[in-house]
Amino acid sequence: MSNKKLNIIPYQHHLVEKARKLRNNSTPAEKRLWKYIREKRVNGFDFDRQKPIDRYIVDFYCKELMLAIEIDGKYHDSQYEQDRLRQQRIESFGVHFLRFSEKEVLDDIDNVLRVIEQWVLKYDD
Repeated sequence: MSNKKLNIIPYQHHLVEKARKLRNNSTPAEKRLWKYIREKRVNGFDFDRQKPIDRYIVDFYCKELMLAIEIDGKYHDSQYEQDRLRQQRIESFGVHFLRFSEKEVLDDIDNVLRVIEQWVLKYDD
């Protein structure tokens, strides 16, 4: 496990309740990925679901790695520019992103997990 210093990223407090509601209404893809990454199952790293960061909420976040994982549903196609700006803003805090489509998570979870694990191994040094 990494001994990196943890950076504290600010968030807007009103997002805490919204994040709780999102966790209680997860999409099938979010539920599927969570089944595999919860309880430190990815090389011992802890991930949170629906984590407020700045003025946004990311699907999954590991603070030790400063890694956000986003699952893009069909509606993301129509808001590409908005997502790009959102990601840029969050990356300005030093957060890295992995993005997967809903279809990838539902139809090819093994490859999704392989990509996550390869990223973790590469950046946990």
